[in-house]
Amino acid sequence: MARKDTTIVLKFGGSSVADVKCIERISKIALKEAQEHNVIVVTSAMGKSTNQLIDLANQACPGCSGRELDMLLATGELVSISLTAMTIQRLGHAAVSLTGWQAGFVTESSHNRARIAEIKCDRINKHLDLGEIVIVAGFQGITEDGEVTTLGRGGSDTSAVALASAFNADRCDIYTDVDGVFTTDPRLVKEATKLSHISYEEMIELASLGAKVLHPRSVELAKKYNIDLRVRNSFNSENEGTRVISLKRMLDMELTKAVTGVALDTKQAKIAIINVADRPGIASKVFGELGKNKINVDMIIQSVPRDGINDIAFTVPREDMELARKTCEEILKDIEGSKVEADDDIAKVSIVGAGMLNRPGVASNLFETLSNAGINIQMISTSEIKISCLIDEVNAEKAVQVIHDAFELEKSSEPIIV
Repeated sequence: MARKDTTIVLKFGGSSVADVKCIERISKIALKEAQEHNVIVVTSAMGKSTNQLIDLANQACPGCSGRELDMLLATGELVSISLTAMTIQRLGHAAVSLTGWQAGFVTESSHNRARIAEIKCDRINKHLDLGEIVIVAGFQGITEDGEVTTLGRGGSDTSAVALASAFNADRCDIYTDVDGVFTTDPRLVKEATKLSHISYEEMIELASLGAKVLHPRSVELAKKYNIDLRVRNSFNSENEGTRVISLKRMLDMELTKAVTGVALDTKQAKIAIINVADRPGIASKVFGELGKNKINVDMIIQSVPRDGINDIAFTVPREDMELARKTCEEILKDIEGSKVEADDDIAKVSIVGAGMLNRPGVASNLFETLSNAGINIQMISTSEIKISCLIDEVNAEKAVQVIHDAFELEKSSEPIIV
């Protein structure tokens, strides 16, 4: 077998490699693609095994992170890559499995959420020259000092897109257990429809807002290097899935819809600092301390000053709520605040769409829709192609349904991509 002229990268998530039967299914997909292309496969750990490893780590050392956690978590992908290589070999094609470091992934030195510094392509090129399908462990790499690292949540998606860039791949297919990117979660809205395409920018927003089909870091990387990225279903591989393309290309198509999709995030918490001093430096002090504790802040609102005081409210990931509360309470005296309140019974519902750029009235339509449904809005944040509203969690699914209906997202108006 000789090396072919074109290369593609196929990434398979945990559900796609959950058991030996699933691994045989994805191996056949790789074999089919190998008839025309050089194939690099990236796999996640099998099923929920990463969560199981984290549970074990918490039993051994609650809250532990750093080097030893990376050493543990990196083992998950080693099982799936070796089983995939064995299966492909049994089906009659040469294949080799490589760990992240064997594949040439060099990362920065931070553990648990390292970023890729470079990919040394020599080892993979050697195997591709022999006509082998190369199966690479996603989510992991190694530092220049030889320390094993992991890339954090969504790291296997990022590994795949990085390989597609390094090897100038014709495309990068991200396989999961759904047919592509939908207008919203089909489990919440039965009328949700699959999109034939979506822009990098919209996908980044949706992924950041709670859509789990792709990780935002991987989409940012695909946008940077203009990777032909596709989301497909390993259980329905004949379906072409959803293509992720440039925003300019979408605008050139003159889309008729202002809103592409609705996202829901129920893993948020709200922190409110009551009666803080209305003077320069207060916000800097609050968010500086949160930053020191590596707490990501999303939505922020500050009330209109009254008698020299105001309130500051913001959202954080739910798992960081207690740390955020404690951080704010520690500086409460310095900022002359009266108390800190925390609430995790909230949800963030968002609309995303490139068509918002040239469409007035989208925000008013969203707010009127929620009002008519009796849903109160606690906080609002916007960007050029996104509007997010913080609401009570009890109204979360209802909000998604009424917004999906109001913007008629069940009606397809998509151009055909060629």
